[in-house]
Amino acid sequence: MGEHVIKLPDVGEGVAEAELVEWHVKVGDLVREDTILGAVMTDKATVEIPSPVEGEVVWLGAEVGNVVAVGSDLVRLKVAGDDKGSVARDTSARAPAAGTVQPSVPATPPVGDAVARVPLATALPSPSANRSAQAAPPRHFVRGGARPAGEKPLAAPAVRLRAREAGVDLRQVPGTGPAGRITHEDLDAFLAQGPSQAPTPGLQARTSVEDIKVVGLRRRVAEKMAIANARIPHITYVEEVDVTALEELRATLNKQKRQDQPKLTLLPFLMRAMVRTIAEQPSLNALFDDEAGVVHQHAGVHIGIAAQTPAGLMVPVVKHAEARDLWGCAAEVTRLAEAAKAGTATRDELTGSTITITSLGALGGVVTTPIINHPEVAILGVNKIMVRPVWDGSAFIPRKMMNLSSSFDHRVVDGWDAALFVQRIKALLETPALIFIEG
Repeated sequence: MGEHVIKLPDVGEGVAEAELVEWHVKVGDLVREDTILGAVMTDKATVEIPSPVEGEVVWLGAEVGNVVAVGSDLVRLKVAGDDKGSVARDTSARAPAAGTVQPSVPATPPVGDAVARVPLATALPSPSANRSAQAAPPRHFVRGGARPAGEKPLAAPAVRLRAREAGVDLRQVPGTGPAGRITHEDLDAFLAQGPSQAPTPGLQARTSVEDIKVVGLRRRVAEKMAIANARIPHITYVEEVDVTALEELRATLNKQKRQDQPKLTLLPFLMRAMVRTIAEQPSLNALFDDEAGVVHQHAGVHIGIAAQTPAGLMVPVVKHAEARDLWGCAAEVTRLAEAAKAGTATRDELTGSTITITSLGALGGVVTTPIINHPEVAILGVNKIMVRPVWDGSAFIPRKMMNLSSSFDHRVVDGWDAALFVQRIKALLETPALIFIEG
Protein backbone atom coordinates (compact mmCIF):
# COMPACT_ATOMS: atom_id res chain seq x y z
CA MET A 1 0.00 0.00 0.00
CA GLY A 2 1.13 3.53 -0.62
CA GLU A 3 0.09 7.05 0.28
CA HIS A 4 -1.20 9.78 -2.00
CA VAL A 5 -1.11 13.39 -0.81
CA ILE A 6 -3.62 15.88 -2.22
CA LYS A 7 -2.57 19.51 -1.87
CA LEU A 8 -4.77 22.59 -1.95
CA PRO A 9 -4.65 23.58 -5.62
CA ASP A 10 -4.11 27.03 -7.05
CA VAL A 11 -7.64 28.41 -7.29
CA GLY A 12 -6.52 31.20 -9.60
CA GLU A 13 -6.62 35.00 -9.67
CA GLY A 14 -3.47 35.25 -7.56
CA VAL A 15 -5.16 33.86 -4.46
CA ALA A 16 -2.63 32.59 -1.90
CA GLU A 17 -5.05 30.97 0.54
CA ALA A 18 -8.64 29.78 0.84
CA GLU A 19 -11.06 28.95 3.61
CA LEU A 20 -12.15 25.35 4.03
CA VAL A 21 -15.95 25.50 4.14
CA GLU A 22 -16.96 21.84 4.14
CA TRP A 23 -15.73 18.26 4.11
CA HIS A 24 -17.61 15.61 2.16
CA VAL A 25 -15.50 12.80 3.59
CA LYS A 26 -13.96 11.77 6.90
CA VAL A 27 -11.05 9.59 8.01
CA GLY A 28 -11.78 5.98 7.14
CA ASP A 29 -13.99 6.70 4.13
CA LEU A 30 -13.24 4.89 0.88
CA VAL A 31 -13.40 7.21 -2.12
CA ARG A 32 -13.47 6.71 -5.85
CA GLU A 33 -11.68 8.76 -8.46
CA ASP A 34 -13.40 12.16 -8.89
CA THR A 35 -15.24 11.85 -5.57
CA ILE A 36 -15.67 15.35 -4.13
CA LEU A 37 -13.58 15.48 -0.96
CA GLY A 38 -14.45 18.98 0.22
CA ALA A 39 -14.85 22.61 -0.80
CA VAL A 40 -12.91 25.81 -0.24
CA MET A 41 -13.99 29.39 -0.74
CA THR A 42 -12.22 32.58 -1.64
CA ASP A 43 -13.76 35.95 -2.51
CA LYS A 44 -17.23 34.35 -2.40
CA ALA A 45 -16.30 31.77 -5.06
CA THR A 46 -16.62 28.15 -3.92
CA VAL A 47 -14.34 25.52 -5.47
CA GLU A 48 -14.83 21.78 -4.95
CA ILE A 49 -11.77 19.54 -4.55
CA PRO A 50 -12.07 16.13 -6.28
CA SER A 51 -9.96 13.07 -5.58
CA PRO A 52 -7.61 12.13 -8.44
CA VAL A 53 -7.30 8.51 -7.26
CA GLU A 54 -9.14 5.71 -5.49
CA GLY A 55 -8.23 5.06 -1.90
CA GLU A 56 -9.01 5.38 1.79
CA VAL A 57 -8.93 8.70 3.63
CA VAL A 58 -6.33 8.44 6.39
CA TRP A 59 -5.76 12.12 7.24
CA LEU A 60 -7.49 15.48 6.82
CA GLY A 61 -5.28 18.52 7.02
CA ALA A 62 -7.72 21.16 8.26
CA GLU A 63 -10.98 21.76 10.05
CA VAL A 64 -13.97 23.55 8.58
CA GLY A 65 -13.39 27.28 8.98
CA ASN A 66 -9.60 27.07 8.79
CA VAL A 67 -7.71 29.16 6.24
CA VAL A 68 -5.38 26.94 4.20
CA ALA A 69 -2.44 28.11 2.10
CA VAL A 70 -2.29 27.11 -1.56
CA GLY A 71 0.05 24.15 -1.98
CA SER A 72 -0.26 22.84 1.57
CA ASP A 73 -1.26 19.23 2.28
CA LEU A 74 -5.05 18.89 2.41
CA VAL A 75 -5.85 15.14 2.28
CA ARG A 76 -3.85 11.94 2.51
CA LEU A 77 -5.17 8.76 0.96
CA LYS A 78 -4.02 5.17 1.40
CA VAL A 79 -3.89 3.74 -2.10
CA ALA A 80 -3.13 0.36 -3.63
CA GLY A 81 0.46 0.09 -4.86
CA ASP A 82 3.91 -1.40 -4.32
CA ASP A 83 5.25 -1.79 -0.80
CA LYS A 84 8.27 0.21 -1.97
CA GLY A 85 6.22 3.35 -1.38
CA SER A 86 4.12 5.48 -3.64
CA VAL A 87 5.14 8.92 -4.72
CA ALA A 88 2.33 11.43 -4.29
CA ARG A 89 1.60 13.41 -7.43
CA ASP A 90 1.06 17.17 -7.18
CA THR A 91 -2.58 17.83 -8.05
CA SER A 92 -2.37 21.60 -7.98
CA ALA A 93 -2.34 21.84 -11.77
CA ARG A 94 -5.72 20.18 -11.85
CA ALA A 95 -7.56 22.88 -9.95
CA PRO A 96 -10.78 24.23 -11.43
CA ALA A 97 -10.96 27.93 -12.11
CA ALA A 98 -12.14 30.12 -9.25
CA GLY A 99 -15.84 30.72 -9.31
CA THR A 100 -16.67 27.35 -10.88
CA VAL A 101 -18.02 24.32 -9.10
CA GLN A 102 -17.10 21.29 -11.14
CA PRO A 103 -14.78 18.29 -10.73
CA SER A 104 -11.39 18.43 -12.42
CA VAL A 105 -10.47 15.93 -15.11
CA PRO A 106 -8.07 13.43 -13.51
CA ALA A 107 -4.55 13.45 -14.83
CA THR A 108 -3.29 10.28 -16.53
CA PRO A 109 -0.56 8.71 -14.39
CA PRO A 110 2.87 8.68 -16.06
CA VAL A 111 4.53 5.44 -17.05
CA GLY A 112 6.28 3.97 -14.08
CA ASP A 113 4.07 5.69 -11.54
CA ALA A 114 4.17 3.57 -8.44
CA VAL A 115 0.49 4.12 -7.73
CA ALA A 116 -1.23 1.11 -9.28
CA ARG A 117 -4.87 1.65 -10.19
CA VAL A 118 -7.09 -1.24 -9.11
CA PRO A 119 -10.84 -1.53 -9.45
CA LEU A 120 -12.40 -0.06 -6.35
CA ALA A 121 -14.91 -2.90 -6.42
CA THR A 122 -12.27 -4.97 -4.61
CA ALA A 123 -12.30 -2.46 -1.75
CA LEU A 124 -15.80 -1.00 -1.78
CA PRO A 125 -18.83 -3.28 -1.43
CA SER A 126 -21.21 -2.88 -4.33
CA PRO A 127 -24.94 -2.43 -3.71
CA SER A 128 -25.70 -5.68 -5.54
CA ALA A 129 -23.19 -7.56 -3.42
CA ASN A 130 -24.67 -6.06 -0.31
CA ARG A 131 -28.20 -7.02 -1.30
CA SER A 132 -27.04 -10.57 -1.96
CA ALA A 133 -25.94 -10.72 1.64
CA GLN A 134 -29.60 -10.82 2.62
CA ALA A 135 -29.69 -14.46 1.49
CA ALA A 136 -26.97 -15.34 3.99
CA PRO A 137 -27.84 -16.35 7.57
CA PRO A 138 -28.90 -13.27 9.53
CA ARG A 139 -26.33 -11.56 11.69
CA HIS A 140 -26.95 -11.94 15.40
CA PHE A 141 -27.50 -8.56 16.93
CA VAL A 142 -30.48 -7.03 18.62
CA ARG A 143 -32.30 -4.22 16.85
CA GLY A 144 -31.31 -1.14 18.77
CA GLY A 145 -33.48 1.76 19.70
CA ALA A 146 -32.84 5.37 18.83
CA ARG A 147 -29.42 6.68 19.68
CA PRO A 148 -29.23 9.31 22.42
CA ALA A 149 -30.29 12.78 21.34
CA GLY A 150 -27.46 14.60 19.61
CA GLU A 151 -25.43 11.46 18.86
CA LYS A 152 -24.79 11.12 15.13
CA PRO A 153 -24.50 7.65 13.59
CA LEU A 154 -21.19 6.84 11.90
CA ALA A 155 -21.53 5.62 8.33
CA ALA A 156 -19.81 6.00 4.97
CA PRO A 157 -21.47 8.27 2.37
CA ALA A 158 -22.51 5.23 0.31
CA VAL A 159 -24.30 3.75 3.32
CA ARG A 160 -26.02 7.08 4.03
CA LEU A 161 -27.17 7.28 0.42
CA ARG A 162 -28.67 3.78 0.51
CA ALA A 163 -30.37 4.49 3.83
CA ARG A 164 -31.84 7.75 2.54
CA GLU A 165 -33.17 6.03 -0.58
CA ALA A 166 -34.69 3.26 1.56
CA GLY A 167 -36.23 5.72 4.00
CA VAL A 168 -34.21 4.37 6.94
CA ASP A 169 -33.22 6.51 9.92
CA LEU A 170 -29.63 5.47 10.59
CA ARG A 171 -30.06 6.37 14.26
CA GLN A 172 -32.20 3.20 14.52
CA VAL A 173 -29.52 0.95 12.95
CA PRO A 174 -26.97 -0.68 15.27
CA GLY A 175 -23.44 -0.58 13.88
CA THR A 176 -20.95 -3.43 14.15
CA GLY A 177 -17.99 -1.65 12.60
CA PRO A 178 -15.16 0.16 14.40
CA ALA A 179 -16.46 2.76 16.87
CA GLY A 180 -20.00 1.65 16.09
CA ARG A 181 -19.74 2.50 12.39
CA ILE A 182 -22.72 1.28 10.36
CA THR A 183 -21.71 -0.94 7.44
CA HIS A 184 -23.58 -2.06 4.35
CA GLU A 185 -24.12 -5.44 6.04
CA ASP A 186 -25.64 -3.73 9.09
CA LEU A 187 -28.06 -1.87 6.86
CA ASP A 188 -28.94 -5.05 4.94
CA ALA A 189 -29.63 -6.92 8.17
CA PHE A 190 -31.79 -4.09 9.47
CA LEU A 191 -33.82 -4.00 6.25
CA ALA A 192 -34.20 -7.81 6.33
CA GLN A 193 -35.84 -7.66 9.78
CA GLY A 194 -38.67 -5.51 8.45
CA PRO A 195 -40.16 -2.38 9.98
CA SER A 196 -39.64 -1.79 13.66
CA GLN A 197 -42.52 -2.57 15.99
CA ALA A 198 -41.35 -0.03 18.51
CA PRO A 199 -44.14 2.32 19.60
CA THR A 200 -44.14 5.78 18.11
CA PRO A 201 -42.82 8.15 20.75
CA GLY A 202 -45.10 10.91 21.93
CA LEU A 203 -44.14 14.47 22.74
CA GLN A 204 -40.67 14.57 24.23
CA ALA A 205 -38.45 17.29 25.61
CA ARG A 206 -35.40 17.95 23.47
CA THR A 207 -32.29 18.84 25.41
CA SER A 208 -29.56 18.53 22.78
CA VAL A 209 -27.54 21.55 21.66
CA GLU A 210 -25.91 21.61 18.24
CA ASP A 211 -22.87 23.82 17.79
CA ILE A 212 -22.75 25.23 14.26
CA LYS A 213 -19.51 26.92 13.31
CA VAL A 214 -19.94 30.14 11.33
CA VAL A 215 -17.75 29.63 8.26
CA GLY A 216 -17.44 30.51 4.61
CA LEU A 217 -19.86 32.97 3.10
CA ARG A 218 -21.90 33.17 6.31
CA ARG A 219 -18.82 34.33 8.22
CA ARG A 220 -17.92 36.91 5.58
CA VAL A 221 -21.45 38.29 5.60
CA ALA A 222 -21.34 38.45 9.41
CA GLU A 223 -18.04 40.30 9.41
CA LYS A 224 -19.20 42.82 6.82
CA MET A 225 -22.53 43.43 8.56
CA ALA A 226 -20.72 43.98 11.87
CA ILE A 227 -18.42 46.55 10.26
CA ALA A 228 -21.32 48.34 8.58
CA ASN A 229 -23.43 48.44 11.73
CA ALA A 230 -20.54 49.54 13.96
CA ARG A 231 -19.08 52.23 11.70
CA ILE A 232 -22.07 53.67 9.85
CA PRO A 233 -24.70 55.77 11.67
CA HIS A 234 -27.79 54.72 9.71
CA ILE A 235 -30.79 56.88 8.99
CA THR A 236 -33.75 54.95 7.57
CA TYR A 237 -36.48 56.66 5.58
CA VAL A 238 -39.73 54.87 4.66
CA GLU A 239 -42.19 56.05 2.02
CA GLU A 240 -45.16 54.37 0.36
CA VAL A 241 -45.44 54.32 -3.41
CA ASP A 242 -48.49 53.75 -5.58
CA VAL A 243 -47.24 51.30 -8.22
CA THR A 244 -50.63 50.60 -9.86
CA ALA A 245 -49.69 52.33 -13.12
CA LEU A 246 -46.23 50.79 -13.06
CA GLU A 247 -47.64 47.29 -12.65
CA GLU A 248 -50.04 47.86 -15.54
CA LEU A 249 -47.18 49.04 -17.74
CA ARG A 250 -45.01 46.10 -16.69
CA ALA A 251 -47.77 43.60 -17.52
CA THR A 252 -48.29 45.22 -20.95
CA LEU A 253 -44.58 45.18 -21.80
CA ASN A 254 -44.25 41.55 -20.74
CA LYS A 255 -47.11 40.57 -23.06
CA GLN A 256 -45.44 42.36 -25.98
CA LYS A 257 -41.83 41.36 -25.32
CA ARG A 258 -39.80 39.44 -27.87
CA GLN A 259 -38.89 35.82 -27.30
CA ASP A 260 -35.24 36.74 -26.65
CA GLN A 261 -36.12 39.37 -24.06
CA PRO A 262 -36.29 38.55 -20.33
CA LYS A 263 -39.43 38.94 -18.27
CA LEU A 264 -39.59 42.35 -16.62
CA THR A 265 -39.76 42.55 -12.84
CA LEU A 266 -39.94 45.67 -10.70
CA LEU A 267 -36.14 45.89 -10.41
CA PRO A 268 -35.32 47.24 -13.92
CA PHE A 269 -37.83 50.09 -13.45
CA LEU A 270 -36.35 50.90 -10.06
CA MET A 271 -32.82 50.81 -11.48
CA ARG A 272 -33.72 53.24 -14.27
CA ALA A 273 -35.45 55.52 -11.74
CA MET A 274 -32.32 55.44 -9.58
CA VAL A 275 -30.13 56.36 -12.57
CA ARG A 276 -32.35 59.36 -13.32
CA THR A 277 -32.34 60.45 -9.68
CA ILE A 278 -28.59 59.99 -9.22
CA ALA A 279 -28.02 62.32 -12.16
CA GLU A 280 -29.69 65.00 -10.02
CA GLN A 281 -28.11 63.87 -6.71
CA PRO A 282 -24.70 62.35 -7.55
CA SER A 283 -23.57 62.46 -3.91
CA LEU A 284 -25.72 59.36 -3.21
CA ASN A 285 -23.71 57.29 -5.69
CA ALA A 286 -20.54 57.24 -3.65
CA LEU A 287 -18.17 55.30 -1.41
CA PHE A 288 -17.02 56.82 1.88
CA ASP A 289 -13.45 56.12 2.98
CA ASP A 290 -13.98 57.03 6.61
CA GLU A 291 -10.35 56.40 7.55
CA ALA A 292 -9.06 58.90 4.99
CA GLY A 293 -12.08 61.19 5.36
CA VAL A 294 -12.76 61.12 1.60
CA VAL A 295 -16.01 60.54 -0.30
CA HIS A 296 -15.39 58.92 -3.67
CA GLN A 297 -18.27 60.09 -5.88
CA HIS A 298 -18.65 57.86 -8.94
CA ALA A 299 -19.93 58.86 -12.35
CA GLY A 300 -20.78 55.27 -13.30
CA VAL A 301 -23.81 53.80 -11.56
CA HIS A 302 -22.93 50.28 -10.44
CA ILE A 303 -25.97 48.83 -8.70
CA GLY A 304 -25.55 45.88 -6.35
CA ILE A 305 -28.54 43.54 -6.19
CA ALA A 306 -28.66 41.76 -2.84
CA ALA A 307 -29.71 38.19 -3.66
CA GLN A 308 -30.36 35.16 -1.50
CA THR A 309 -28.67 32.03 -2.84
CA PRO A 310 -28.32 28.45 -1.56
CA ALA A 311 -24.86 29.46 -0.31
CA GLY A 312 -26.11 32.60 1.46
CA LEU A 313 -26.38 36.31 0.76
CA MET A 314 -24.53 37.55 -2.33
CA VAL A 315 -24.53 40.94 -4.04
CA PRO A 316 -23.91 40.63 -7.80
CA VAL A 317 -23.32 44.00 -9.43
CA VAL A 318 -24.93 45.46 -12.54
CA LYS A 319 -22.10 47.61 -13.87
CA HIS A 320 -22.87 50.90 -15.65
CA ALA A 321 -26.63 50.85 -15.23
CA GLU A 322 -26.63 54.36 -16.71
CA ALA A 323 -25.65 52.84 -20.06
CA ARG A 324 -28.39 50.17 -20.06
CA ASP A 325 -32.01 50.57 -21.07
CA LEU A 326 -34.92 48.83 -19.32
CA TRP A 327 -34.44 45.55 -21.16
CA GLY A 328 -30.67 45.70 -20.77
CA CYS A 329 -31.02 46.09 -17.01
CA ALA A 330 -33.47 43.16 -16.88
CA ALA A 331 -31.19 40.90 -18.91
CA GLU A 332 -28.16 41.65 -16.76
CA VAL A 333 -30.06 41.13 -13.50
CA THR A 334 -31.31 37.77 -14.78
CA ARG A 335 -27.83 36.68 -15.88
CA LEU A 336 -26.17 37.68 -12.61
CA ALA A 337 -28.88 36.12 -10.46
CA GLU A 338 -28.50 32.79 -12.27
CA ALA A 339 -24.70 32.91 -11.91
CA ALA A 340 -24.93 33.72 -8.19
CA LYS A 341 -27.38 30.88 -7.51
CA ALA A 342 -25.26 28.42 -9.51
CA GLY A 343 -22.09 29.50 -7.71
CA THR A 344 -20.37 30.53 -10.95
CA ALA A 345 -20.34 34.31 -10.41
CA THR A 346 -16.85 35.72 -10.77
CA ARG A 347 -15.06 38.02 -8.37
CA ASP A 348 -15.57 40.96 -10.73
CA GLU A 349 -19.32 40.28 -10.89
CA LEU A 350 -19.57 40.34 -7.08
CA THR A 351 -17.61 43.52 -6.39
CA GLY A 352 -17.53 47.19 -7.37
CA SER A 353 -21.04 48.38 -6.44
CA THR A 354 -21.64 52.05 -5.67
CA ILE A 355 -25.24 51.75 -4.43
CA THR A 356 -27.37 48.71 -3.57
CA ILE A 357 -30.96 47.49 -3.88
CA THR A 358 -32.24 44.90 -1.42
CA SER A 359 -35.52 43.08 -1.88
CA LEU A 360 -37.17 40.06 -0.31
CA GLY A 361 -39.79 39.81 -3.07
CA ALA A 362 -43.14 38.53 -1.85
CA LEU A 363 -41.65 38.17 1.66
CA GLY A 364 -40.66 41.83 1.72
CA GLY A 365 -42.88 42.72 4.66
CA VAL A 366 -44.30 46.15 5.34
CA VAL A 367 -41.14 47.89 6.55
CA THR A 368 -37.48 46.87 6.76
CA THR A 369 -34.35 48.59 8.07
CA PRO A 370 -31.64 47.73 5.49
CA ILE A 371 -27.98 47.78 6.51
CA ILE A 372 -25.76 49.73 4.13
CA ASN A 373 -23.28 47.77 2.07
CA HIS A 374 -20.08 49.32 3.44
CA PRO A 375 -18.44 51.56 2.20
CA GLU A 376 -21.46 52.74 0.18
CA VAL A 377 -23.60 55.57 1.54
CA ALA A 378 -27.10 54.45 0.49
CA ILE A 379 -29.24 51.33 0.07
CA LEU A 380 -32.82 51.06 -1.22
CA GLY A 381 -35.07 48.40 0.29
CA VAL A 382 -38.08 47.16 -1.64
CA ASN A 383 -41.08 45.88 0.35
CA LYS A 384 -43.89 43.71 -0.99
CA ILE A 385 -46.72 45.08 -3.11
CA MET A 386 -50.15 44.97 -1.45
CA VAL A 387 -53.58 46.11 -2.55
CA ARG A 388 -54.78 48.78 -0.13
CA PRO A 389 -57.79 51.11 -0.05
CA VAL A 390 -56.70 54.64 -0.99
CA TRP A 391 -58.87 57.77 -0.64
CA ASP A 392 -59.03 59.65 -3.94
CA GLY A 393 -61.00 62.60 -2.57
CA SER A 394 -64.46 61.12 -2.96
CA ALA A 395 -64.16 57.39 -2.29
CA PHE A 396 -61.79 54.63 -1.30
CA ILE A 397 -60.41 52.78 -4.32
CA PRO A 398 -58.12 49.73 -4.45
CA ARG A 399 -54.54 50.59 -5.39
CA LYS A 400 -51.33 48.56 -5.53
CA MET A 401 -49.10 50.06 -2.86
CA MET A 402 -45.49 49.34 -1.96
CA ASN A 403 -43.18 50.77 0.67
CA LEU A 404 -39.59 51.77 -0.01
CA SER A 405 -37.41 51.37 3.10
CA SER A 406 -34.08 53.07 2.44
CA SER A 407 -31.04 53.66 4.65
CA PHE A 408 -28.34 56.32 4.34
CA ASP A 409 -24.97 57.05 5.95
CA HIS A 410 -25.86 60.02 8.14
CA ARG A 411 -22.22 61.13 8.30
CA VAL A 412 -22.31 62.30 4.70
CA VAL A 413 -26.02 62.27 3.79
CA ASP A 414 -28.40 64.68 5.53
CA GLY A 415 -32.00 63.70 6.22
CA TRP A 416 -33.23 66.31 3.74
CA ASP A 417 -31.13 64.84 0.93
CA ALA A 418 -32.24 61.32 1.82
CA ALA A 419 -35.91 62.32 1.71
CA LEU A 420 -35.43 64.22 -1.55
CA PHE A 421 -33.81 61.16 -3.12
CA VAL A 422 -36.64 58.82 -2.16
CA GLN A 423 -39.36 61.31 -3.11
CA ARG A 424 -37.86 61.72 -6.57
CA ILE A 425 -37.79 57.94 -7.08
CA LYS A 426 -41.39 57.76 -5.82
CA ALA A 427 -42.50 60.35 -8.41
CA LEU A 428 -40.84 58.40 -11.23
CA LEU A 429 -42.37 55.07 -10.18
CA GLU A 430 -45.85 56.53 -9.75
CA THR A 431 -45.67 58.15 -13.20
CA PRO A 432 -43.55 55.55 -15.04
CA ALA A 433 -43.67 57.42 -18.36
CA LEU A 434 -41.23 59.92 -16.81
CA ILE A 435 -38.61 57.15 -16.58
CA PHE A 436 -38.37 57.06 -20.37
CA ILE A 437 -38.27 60.82 -20.98
CA GLU A 438 -34.75 62.05 -21.53
CA GLY A 439 -33.84 65.55 -20.47
